[in-house]
Amino acid sequence: MRLRHAIGGSQPTHCCGDTTVTSDPTTSEPARKPADSDAAQILRAVLATHDLDVEETEPGHFVVVLPGERKQRTTCSIVVGEHALTVQAFVARHVDENTEAVFRWLLERNLRMYGVAFAIDRLGDIYLSGRLPLSSVSADEIDRILGSVLEYADGSFNTILELGFATSIKREWEWRVSRGESTDNLEAFRHLAEPDH
Repeated sequence: MRLRHAIGGSQPTHCCGDTTVTSDPTTSEPARKPADSDAAQILRAVLATHDLDVEETEPGHFVVVLPGERKQRTTCSIVVGEHALTVQAFVARHVDENTEAVFRWLLERNLRMYGVAFAIDRLGDIYLSGRLPLSSVSADEIDRILGSVLEYADGSFNTILELGFATSIKREWEWRVSRGESTDNLEAFRHLAEPDH
């Protein structure tokens, strides 16, 4: 899926920095820094065409907020390095239960995904992560990668919650019902809280 299709119309931290670029010994002119590369310029142009919350926190380092339906906001870090463009997006914190089942589901999903894959950090938090050679960066490819991040983060969110946080969801549902509070934003999980309904 492309980003412009996912969010409609034609508009719309965990990444490592790169070492300082030294002069290219084959030329009298210094090599361009990653933030000045053609890939960085293409990325800036693509992000400017979409109605998204974007911040270039330092040259070549971008933070993009992608709006979703199930997962309301997916924060995506994009870093233009010396040789590759790195994309990483937080999906969910480490699960409370059924860790093996969650990880198995994520790995099976990885087989059918484009551009990025699910990964975990040392705390067990779940991310989408990918790398794209600078030579492959184009407006269409960036659009496809961001569309993939949005599709996979948003599309997997409820399943991750259902598999990894079922007990917490049930407790939250019961607590809200006991206090007469709304359960509207938990409606997708009614079958967990009220299995007989």
